[in-house]
Amino acid sequence: MTQKSQQPAARRRFLQNASAGAVGAVAAAAPMVSRAQTVTLRFQSTWPARDIFHEYANDFAKKINDMAGNRMKIEVLPAGAVVPAFQLLEGVAKGTLDGGHGVVAYHYGKNSALALWGSGPGYGMDPNMLLSWHYYGGGEALLQEIYKATNIDVVSFLYGPMPTQPFGWFKKPIARVEDVRGMKFRTVGLAVDMYTDMGAAVNPLPGGEIVPALDRGLIDGAEFNNATSDRILGFPDVVKNCMLQSFHQSTEQFEILFNRAKYNALPGELKKIIDHAVEAASADMSWKAVDRNSKDYAELKRAGVNFYKTPDAILRAQLASWDKIMEKKSAENPLFKKVLDSQRAFAQRAGAWQNDYLVDFKMAYNHYFGRR
Repeated sequence: MTQKSQQPAARRRFLQNASAGAVGAVAAAAPMVSRAQTVTLRFQSTWPARDIFHEYANDFAKKINDMAGNRMKIEVLPAGAVVPAFQLLEGVAKGTLDGGHGVVAYHYGKNSALALWGSGPGYGMDPNMLLSWHYYGGGEALLQEIYKATNIDVVSFLYGPMPTQPFGWFKKPIARVEDVRGMKFRTVGLAVDMYTDMGAAVNPLPGGEIVPALDRGLIDGAEFNNATSDRILGFPDVVKNCMLQSFHQSTEQFEILFNRAKYNALPGELKKIIDHAVEAASADMSWKAVDRNSKDYAELKRAGVNFYKTPDAILRAQLASWDKIMEKKSAENPLFKKVLDSQRAFAQRAGAWQNDYLVDFKMAYNHYFGRR
């Protein structure tokens, strides 16, 4: 009897131990998820609060905040709230800000090669193709190399392919290359060199200062970016002529910056959230741009703005100026040449594929909506 009564007890102990071991094995296999308090990061954009670009910055932050729950929160301030618009990179690198939203071309003064992420014709690449080069063709490593060479310690994410930017807004339409000579003009990045070579006197003003400068006659013409931003910033209130299509900034995208120390301190799962939020925000931004830019383009027409296609002669002059600038900058800066060579190799391959495969969408549009 004693022996029989001991068997069920021993069996129970065996099952209990086995169950505990199984639970321990499952716990060991499960990923470690930190339960720390909320990480709050203070960002600043390079854009006025009313601009759609600042809205894009908030869209990115919202995706982070939604996915992270109470784990991480990004707060976005407009341009100038903490540092001037063109000092965003330094503000993030020094830790004055935890992060920021802008464009790489604004860092042109640190190293001229940085402007190749956005300025110029990109060997015929569109902005989405340039992003493909960045993430799959070696551009990301080159950008990190440039930041390291300039002692800028940040983590950079590029996203959001921008539509081709207009040649600019002018008091009178630009019909010839000669019309650019002697003009006081606003642009940024390597476009400064392009317009300067074409004879303009260039002033690289931040977005919020452009329209007041046009209104006071401090500049004769200016470019910013897109129909929505241009309407919100007030371009049609001071000038009524806009020249569409240009090679000065036809491949641009946005940049999201993190202070490296703040980023490195984040747990792995939050870094993964950032990765996926960048990709989601990139797609969302490109879709929103189509909707909003097309609506505002129609609104600008109703408001009496005159739109003209930039003459081919001016576009060819841009390409000729760009070639001279590329030769000069490549001779001065080995990193510049390194980036340029990488872009050229990728563009030759990817451009051949895209140009051969993509149908002429304008043919279909004209079939349905063009004049008979």
